[in-house]
Amino acid sequence: MVRRMKREGVTLIELLIVVLILAALSAIAIPRISQSAHNAKQNACDTNIDVINSAIEMYNAENGSYPAAIGDVTGSTTYFPDGAPVCPLSGVATSYTMNATTKRVACSH
Repeated sequence: MVRRMKREGVTLIELLIVVLILAALSAIAIPRISQSAHNAKQNACDTNIDVINSAIEMYNAENGSYPAAIGDVTGSTTYFPDGAPVCPLSGVATSYTMNATTKRVACSH
């Protein structure tokens, strides 16, 4: 009668295969996660631009003229009671600039 030993635990080869599989999955996932974070910040910046542009139009409707500078709108607690929007890509509110001709806002990041 041949007896086989009951095997318990994992072998070194099995452990190495699992580590290689996890390394391959992380090599695929990490760049995608960082790209998603950048896309989210870009979308938040675009939303801030839309909000500032809307505030400029409200300023025009209330005062009959466009503001001379972006600070007239972003510094006002009427339009931004919680303070001026901050660009998530650069981290400062001064990233937003207003075109003097078109009265539209853009981000300088």
